[in-house]
Amino acid sequence: MELLRVWSERRKTVVFVTHSISEAILLADRVVVMASRPGHIIANITIGLPRPRTIGMQFGAEFEGYSTVIRSAIAGARAKIT
Repeated sequence: MELLRVWSERRKTVVFVTHSISEAILLADRVVVMASRPGHIIANITIGLPRPRTIGMQFGAEFEGYSTVIRSAIAGARAKIT
């Protein structure tokens, strides 16, 4: 996890774009979900998992809760588009 190493050394703001919900939760302090046509923010979720984060956190209830919230935001955006 090179990005986490660089962030821990420099403590700079990083904007990271991904389509992986697990990756977003693992790396981010905040996940912003966007919709298309026109592009706009539909959810802004603060991730409160403790640091340092590990891959094993993906199997915890709190991680799964964040995943559910993000998936619901995405599903709601898709429903509005069609």
